Amino acid sequence: MERGDLVRLSSRSLRSLDLPALPPGARLASGKVRDVVTIGDEMLITTTDRISAFDRVLATVPCKGEVLNTLTLFWFDRTADLVPNHLLERVSARTVRAARCEVVPVEVVVRGYLTGSALRDYQEGRPVSGIGLPTGMRPNQRFDEPLLTPSTKEAGGQHDRPVSRGELLAGGIVPRGLWEEIERTALALFRRGGEIAAANGLILVDTKYEFGLRLGTLTLVDEVHTPDSSRYWYADTYERLYDAGERQRELDKEYLRQWLLARGFRGDGQPPAIPDEVLLEVAWRYITAWQTITGSAFTPESLDAAGESALVLDRARRTPGASGTPGASRA
Repeated sequence: MERGDLVRLSSRSLRSLDLPALPPGARLASGKVRDVVTIGDEMLITTTDRISAFDRVLATVPCKGEVLNTLTLFWFDRTADLVPNHLLERVSARTVRAARCEVVPVEVVVRGYLTGSALRDYQEGRPVSGIGLPTGMRPNQRFDEPLLTPSTKEAGGQHDRPVSRGELLAGGIVPRGLWEEIERTALALFRRGGEIAAANGLILVDTKYEFGLRLGTLTLVDEVHTPDSSRYWYADTYERLYDAGERQRELDKEYLRQWLLARGFRGDGQPPAIPDEVLLEVAWRYITAWQTITGSAFTPESLDAAGESALVLDRARRTPGASGTPGASRA
């Protein structure tokens, strides 16, 4: 596709599903980016075109939902030997059918470089999720070994809170044995992602994983190595830009974060209005990341909002268990 196609595709952006008549036993919940219909032990997960930053939903970006969903399917396929995932079926370019899992209430962030919120904490003299870093580090410097920096999953629009390993275990948020398995798995996923990114000329800088338990087995859920949950830099210019102290070339959401920070927005108060040209630039960066990582041309398949809603409603009505009542504390 061409960059100019994005203006036309904006009319197909999906902000939220319109599901006025879900079957008995089905319920709809919305997160920052995904709309989820829960039916018994299954979910229909639709990745919308909403974009968030600093835990705030801000706008819609054309093709974003399709990029995130199909790229996650790409990564699920390439990491299935490391950890099972919750995928049951691809329903559409934006929607999947997935197994419900008991939520592990922690976002697992793995960092390979000193950048983003870790850099801001470091420059302000704070540890990064309880990890003290050596003095004299430079922006965008590579860590000798990746850092695992968890944060709590907060509800109701509250900011996720960085938490140290010690706090996480002492507070009983996650049992020690499970957390050690999560650590091993997250680092293995990050290594695999880094290898595939490097083979395609990119650096996987940092990323976020979410996990659940399915029948007692650790399971990868949500999204994997997408431009929403990860930072990517171009590998061929990393050393030159690092040596010069210049900003790296990015293919992720950091472009939008920096645009917001330059206008004084960090998640509190009224966000600035985001011009269409900024949102289209975000869309093109996401599509470029998709094409670079997969080695394929991106061809939009998404339905418009009405079509996606109708498809999800039809699948919800045909899903076994639609007349049952879903349990609690699962996702």
